[in-house]
Amino acid sequence: GLESPITITGAAFGSNYAQFYQFNYKNRTLLLACGVASGIATAFNAPIAGVLFAIEVILADMSVTAFIPLLLSSATGALISNLIMKGSMLLSFRYALDFDYKNTFYYIILGVLAGFVSVYHARLFRKVEYLIGNYSNNVYWRALIGSGCLAILIFFFPTLFGEGYESIKFLANDEAGFILKNSLLDDFKTNQWIILGFVTVTIFIKSIATGLTLGSGGNGGNFAPSLFVGSYLGFVVAKFFSLIGFKELPVGNFTVVGMAALLSDLFHAPLTAIFLIAEITGGYGLMIPLMIVSSISFAISKRYDKYSMDIYSIAEKGMVFTSDKDKNLLNKIDVISIYVKQIKTLTLQNSLADVKLIFSTTTQDFIPILNEDQSIYGVIELNQIRSAIFSDNAPSKKFMECISIAPSTSVIANASNVLKIMEDKKTTYVLLTKQGKFVGYITESILLENYRDNLKNLRIE
Repeated sequence: GLESPITITGAAFGSNYAQFYQFNYKNRTLLLACGVASGIATAFNAPIAGVLFAIEVILADMSVTAFIPLLLSSATGALISNLIMKGSMLLSFRYALDFDYKNTFYYIILGVLAGFVSVYHARLFRKVEYLIGNYSNNVYWRALIGSGCLAILIFFFPTLFGEGYESIKFLANDEAGFILKNSLLDDFKTNQWIILGFVTVTIFIKSIATGLTLGSGGNGGNFAPSLFVGSYLGFVVAKFFSLIGFKELPVGNFTVVGMAALLSDLFHAPLTAIFLIAEITGGYGLMIPLMIVSSISFAISKRYDKYSMDIYSIAEKGMVFTSDKDKNLLNKIDVISIYVKQIKTLTLQNSLADVKLIFSTTTQDFIPILNEDQSIYGVIELNQIRSAIFSDNAPSKKFMECISIAPSTSVIANASNVLKIMEDKKTTYVLLTKQGKFVGYITESILLENYRDNLKNLRIE
């Protein structure tokens, strides 16, 4: 789809502008979000959706004053789009779509199905993208394999070619037979059950096609695929109940509402989904089903995937801000620059006298015990052996008996992960390793002190 490149370009404009004028982190993020809002507003002529997308997806924490630049940038994008493109948007439905309360139950079914389909789509997409992305270090070979596999899928499912907006319009107009054109099932384009089966299979194949495209180096994102899969799912639900004679449902309504459901799930942006579909349909007649379907599907998706599919991998690594403000502040801490490197260590060849010497001449309350290759064997804590080495009446202990074999260790990671280890192990320090070798340690007090500094800086900004 074209939306992701458009929004990335807008974000780049905002970020570069802020860096040129040396704005602080908070204002630079805001200008980046303004570029994104303008991009969405321009692509779909949907200024409200542009603002909401920036708030839900880009700005994890914002103030009321941020609304003003977001509103201005989004409105400007929509205005320029109208002047230049003259109403020729990527996707628009300019006909009346009215809600019938008698169909509420079926919208609930669509919301539940959309929630599980979104989880399937996100997880299969990540798996395919990872497999093809790590298939080879040679960019050209990877592109060749990816495009070859994609060509095979398109041969059997021509509707996968491009962003699929034309096929969405065919489905919304209940003219699904057109999507079988140039396929092996071209002769069956009047058979409603064949069409239904073809559309259903396409829903589950789309995630593979998207993963192949992006994993092998293709351009695009997940915005258009989410709308594609959602519209196809909405069509399938409405058409299925109509074909079995259970209930004649409005195919156009379910097709556009289905788009909101998948967009809400995959991007964890229900408000964006609701208002985007409301704006591209030219009215708010479907506001109630949009709210029902988006909220139900989002709740299911959130239950199984904590983060949206586009930030899942970097959110797990702490490389992006989320709605968890505490974690955001912790992730701003650079563990590499604050951990303690100077500490006395021992090896298995040392004696208990060496332990006593370190504890009596330094402020250390623990001693890492290392193997010959500098990997961690264990740790000796002062509180556990105080009586054994400083009391004359205490029973004598051997050096090996003093070593705790299971110290709290971690590779050099982000601060939130290190703090979680401390909480799980109920300890106040963590030994850090790099490539399996001991490099130093970090304490809870050091992390909390830097956390408070980040909190102060955030308030100042």
